[in-house]
Amino acid sequence: MDSELGGRSPVHTGPGEDLWGRVLLVGGALACGHPHLPPHLHQAGALCSRFLKPWLGDGLLLSGGDKWSRHRRMLTPAFHFNILKSYVRIFNDSVNIMHAKWKRLASEGSAHLDMFEHISLMTLDSLQKCVFSFDSNCQEKPSEYIAAILELSALVTKRHQQIILHMDFLYHLTSDGRRFRRACRLVHDFTDSVIQERRRTLPDQGLDDLLKAKAKVKTLDFIDVLLLAKDEDGKELSDEDIRAEADTFMFAGHDTTASGLAWVLYNLARHPEHQERCRQEVRELLRDREPKEIEWDDLTQLPFLTMCIKESLRLHPPVTMVSRCCTQDIVLPDGRVIPKGVICLISIFGTHHNPSVWPDPEVYDPFRFDPENTKERSPLAFIPFSAGPRNCIGQTFAMTEMKVVLALTLLRFRILPAGEEPRRKPELILRAEGGLWLRVEPLSAGHQ
Repeated sequence: MDSELGGRSPVHTGPGEDLWGRVLLVGGALACGHPHLPPHLHQAGALCSRFLKPWLGDGLLLSGGDKWSRHRRMLTPAFHFNILKSYVRIFNDSVNIMHAKWKRLASEGSAHLDMFEHISLMTLDSLQKCVFSFDSNCQEKPSEYIAAILELSALVTKRHQQIILHMDFLYHLTSDGRRFRRACRLVHDFTDSVIQERRRTLPDQGLDDLLKAKAKVKTLDFIDVLLLAKDEDGKELSDEDIRAEADTFMFAGHDTTASGLAWVLYNLARHPEHQERCRQEVRELLRDREPKEIEWDDLTQLPFLTMCIKESLRLHPPVTMVSRCCTQDIVLPDGRVIPKGVICLISIFGTHHNPSVWPDPEVYDPFRFDPENTKERSPLAFIPFSAGPRNCIGQTFAMTEMKVVLALTLLRFRILPAGEEPRRKPELILRAEGGLWLRVEPLSAGHQ
């Protein structure tokens, strides 16, 4: 094993055993080199779960065992393409609002923008419409609910970095602990009110009938699908379960997609030749169309843009590491054993930067994802959405939104670097120290 990895062992005992139990850091070469490892790295690890639990409850991100399996089966229809197709219009509308703001700021001489700030609001705007059918206009004016989600994400990150506050009784005594509980109540109250209102109005009919009826008037949102979901025994999700899944989707879906979009814009700003090729691809696709919007059937007609997104997700994966708890002993190919109960930290960033799999791993090269170049590559060499049974259930949703937003952004703006190179900052998602600042230059209608 060591010779295959260039002398570097893929498994290391991690710090913090007294606080968290036994922890292993699993390097990328282990996963890439052995795609048929036993599926016992199944239950989610618990390093950060405790901090998120009061907010997200037992949603898919944090639950385990039979409850996770039951919910995963019940939620899968929520991400069927028939549901996702109707969200494309929402993505168009939300990015249009962001672009109108960018054009206004550019006309006022403020063309240097923090991509994370603007895109996070845009993804939250989209999610609130897709999950709740609620338009808070949060990109244009303050929203108490959206502010609470952003605050909760920041507080969890801050707590994770202050080891003394990992103890609940101490954290609850701090001002941050009180802010966290207050924001949780606000988010839960909003979700609960939508669920109760929807239960009163949701007709007693099946999903197929409701799909046909709602297609004529509005999008079937995430809450609708959860309220209609039933398991094999005909049992529905409780209101508490629905709240946990809706809150989880709002949390997991906004930051990750925003990170992916911010970094792909950064990479294309640094590589104007790739940016221009993407732009020409979009122009050709929308050449005779007014208004110029992306539709569901367009998503497969943007091969180079898709390659650019994937290469950015390789170079700057939004989630840099995932944790898994071994549900039984795992024997590695070299004979060593990872005991049951050990939490394994699997480095997505390390996997994506492994030079034995990705030559010149720090170079941004979209052609790595040309179909001809992916044939011999392990399916576990590229895992921005994790892998295995607990992979990201929303990955098609995320890729759809990223394609729509990137295509329309490049159609309407030239993206340029702005100052110093950013330093990568892994938190709950991969950020940049001090923000990710780029310059946007509106393109005239004739150039679109």
